[in-house]
Amino acid sequence: MSENTISLNYAAAEPDIEYVQNELKELLNNKPLCTILGDEFTEHLRDWDKAITKRRTEPFSLVVLGDFKRGKSTIINAILGKSIAPVNVAPETFTINSISHSEIPKAEAVLKNGQRITLTADDLVRERLEKLMRAFPDTLEYIDIRDNAEILKEIRIVDTPGLSDLDCLDKQVQDYLVNADAVIYIASALSPFSESEQLFLASHIRPLSFSKLYVLVNMIDAMNTQEDIEKIINRVSERCESIMPNAFVYGVSGIDEYRRKIGLNRPDIKGFQEFYENEFLKFEMSLKREIILQKDIIRTQRVLTMLNLMIKDTAARIRMIYEMMAMDRKKLDDISQSIERECSTLANALESKKPKILLSITEMQQEAEQWMYGFFSKLREDILESRNTTSPEDIDKHFYSFLVDKVGEAYRKCLDIHQQQLNLIIAQLGAELANKLGISSLADDANVSVEESMNDFNMLVSKSVMNAASAGNGEVFPSGAMSSFKNILRKKRQTDVIDTALENYDDIRNQTVKDLKAAYKVMEENAIKQLDSLYQTQVDVSRDALSHAMEMSSDTSSASVKKCLEETAVVLRNAAKVLGKYA
Repeated sequence: MSENTISLNYAAAEPDIEYVQNELKELLNNKPLCTILGDEFTEHLRDWDKAITKRRTEPFSLVVLGDFKRGKSTIINAILGKSIAPVNVAPETFTINSISHSEIPKAEAVLKNGQRITLTADDLVRERLEKLMRAFPDTLEYIDIRDNAEILKEIRIVDTPGLSDLDCLDKQVQDYLVNADAVIYIASALSPFSESEQLFLASHIRPLSFSKLYVLVNMIDAMNTQEDIEKIINRVSERCESIMPNAFVYGVSGIDEYRRKIGLNRPDIKGFQEFYENEFLKFEMSLKREIILQKDIIRTQRVLTMLNLMIKDTAARIRMIYEMMAMDRKKLDDISQSIERECSTLANALESKKPKILLSITEMQQEAEQWMYGFFSKLREDILESRNTTSPEDIDKHFYSFLVDKVGEAYRKCLDIHQQQLNLIIAQLGAELANKLGISSLADDANVSVEESMNDFNMLVSKSVMNAASAGNGEVFPSGAMSSFKNILRKKRQTDVIDTALENYDDIRNQTVKDLKAAYKVMEENAIKQLDSLYQTQVDVSRDALSHAMEMSSDTSSASVKKCLEETAVVLRNAAKVLGKYA
């Protein structure tokens, strides 16, 4: 099928989307059906419906993501050609900023209670905004920034906090991701594509099936040669290929392009000005071609994907309930008694596994310490070597950031690798729990796959894994080492920065290892909590599924319940058939 035919198909999809969403809304208005499906699942479907409505009615949303100190706000300002997104805050953007079109520029703080408070440009600095937030009558939801920049007539841009600075904003960012149409992920040429950045793409971005994703490697102006730039871009492209094969990767200098567009002086010590300009132009041309001109098609694809997921989830739930109702009552009673017997046995078995988990984490911590000592030994050699290979100007400009990024990346890498190993261990225990509590056998009896019966549980585990993946004690940087880095920064103007770094070197290393120990201690506590949560979740899922089945099977109107499920299944099959032409 040609690209033009696909475009025409998507252009004609709106009536089918309207029809399918209305059919699903009718199901949600069917009170007997909602009772059969259960309150929690029905609420899940209502959330899907709200998200689909938002996707169809709100402006096309381009979400900008990235770790802290990657220059997200500067990139946004370079795209817009003016200073709109707040910059130079510490450590970076710490609120969600929705930037959309208005002929009259303005900014408002939008609170959770819906109240809007007018802000000035001076208010959009972190220090000032933090003071204002303490006086707000409710929690800040996001900053609504409006401007007359031409590109904002086509799309809305969402500027997010640094991913290492999320904390309680994590859920908000995930909500924006679910409702996003396309994503720009900002990396840095100074510390390209760390393990945690790759993990974020694999676990947060890939599952949402975005058709368009940009990975911008910012700060290429920090590289000494075009050959160095090409090496960095190739490295990021190779890693992206295994995670997100559809990603567009570009190397850019956000600060140079921003200065060019607003007419500021552009330092050009290396003579690369024209190169930086051309690279940013390539990105902008691709952005226009792949997103701006195709935004309606992209949005339609997102809505179709969400509708299909909603249909699939509902069909799986109906199939399980229907098949469980067909079971013999005695069989259900037997399974119920078996689960209750298993619960106490399983609780003891789980306790017996905890020492093994704790030992595994202790071994991980010891391995991490060995890695870190090896890393610092190599880093000292690199620092001494830099005196002979790097100009004094570049050392003065970039060395401090280089040192901080290197230590932070090594710290995160230790935790990321071991957290992934630990997540696998816990996930395996979760599968064992499912089998022992009878969920998998129940699914087999009902001709339903374990994957379908465990769908909600797997989502719970996935969220739990990602909450832990950003590492240990909630810090993604060794906080104890920061005092040593501050010493370097304080003396930077008075003493050779490399000499100052070497003077504080042992302290930085020792503090980082100390922070690692604390992080693994928290990892240990979280692992135990996860195990306990897995046990309780499995018990609750098992009891709820069986209770629901027994209630349905004992209902004097079970025939009408089955009829309701059969009629719903027909509606879902027809809806899936309507959407099938866009697969």
